[in-house]
This record gives sequence, structure tokens and C-alpha cells, in this order.
Amino acid sequence: MARAWQRMLSGRRLDLLDPTPMDIEIEDIAHGLAFVARWNGQTVGDFAYSVAEHSILVETLFSRMYPKAPMKWRLAALLHDAPEYVIGDMISPVKAAVGSGYGALDERLTAAIHLRFGLPAALPKTVKAQIKRADKISAWMEATQIAGFSEIEANKFFGKPKPEVIDGLTIDLRPPLETRHAFTSRFDALMAAL
Repeated sequence: MARAWQRMLSGRRLDLLDPTPMDIEIEDIAHGLAFVARWNGQTVGDFAYSVAEHSILVETLFSRMYPKAPMKWRLAALLHDAPEYVIGDMISPVKAAVGSGYGALDERLTAAIHLRFGLPAALPKTVKAQIKRADKISAWMEATQIAGFSEIEANKFFGKPKPEVIDGLTIDLRPPLETRHAFTSRFDALMAAL
């Protein structure tokens, strides 16, 4: 049988087909996400725009949109793409072409990650939808600021965000090490506030 696990830098051996919460470490997630490029790396700048950077932005947007949301849902927003630390980030057209296998793998990893950090394996539908709204606004910002989309094009694909939600937010590309530290710091702050 083919190997279905990956050795993590923490020393953990993560079974991709049957992940357990005990094999999940935030340092592995932060490191992996800091090196996974969004938009297949097709962004302007000296550094790739990483999934870690995107995750921080989504949590920021979620917190602005839902300021009374419990800290656990802010943590869920930060971790919304955490499985990509091992399965990578695929743009939506590729996910559609790959089919349900990718989604099933993503769900298993998400459940293990959530359980590891005290979240429910599956988020309530309303919370998941709120995080998805913040994710779409993040995609709009990324599309218009670093991925070469016009606002008209981005509005068509992602919807036009309310100005007050994105006011003062810009995308600044950082080296992976700096992004990894920012992700871990935000995670630590959210965990401390739970």
C-alpha cells in the first residue's frame, strides 16, 4: 500500500487519510502555511502571498464583521485553511476539476485540527457561512491588490465588499519567517483569550 502519511518538522507523523488531533501541532501548521502560495503564486511582489498571510487577513475581516463573535469562532476563522499546510492550496477551478476527493481529505484534516485546539469537529453552519463571507472579501482584496484583477472583475467573482469592512487594510507581502511568526502570535493571542 502506498504511504499516506507525512513527517512533520515537529517530528509528528501525520496520517493524511486518518488524521488524529494528537498529530497536529500549531508550529507545523504555521510553518507549512507560510510557504504555501495563494493564487498559485501569480501575485505581484517580492514574496509569495501565503495562506498564512491570507488566514490572518480573514480572521481580521471576520473580527471586524462580527465584533461580538466568541474568540473560538475567531480562532476558527484563523484556522479556516489550516489543512492546506499539508495538502496545499488549489485555486477553485482546480478543486472543481479534482472532485470530491479533495473535499473529503480537507474535511478529515479540518476535524482533527479543530478537535486539537478545542473547536467542534464541524462548525455550526452559520459560523461557517460567516467565515466564508470574510474569506470572499479577502479574496476580493487579494484579487484587486496583488493578483491583477480589475475591481469590476473582482466584484463579479467575489462580490463588492462594504468600504467600512476593508477600510485601512492593505496587503503587505512579508517573508515566510515573518508571516509564520505573525500567524503563531495571533494564534497564541486567540488561545489565551478563550
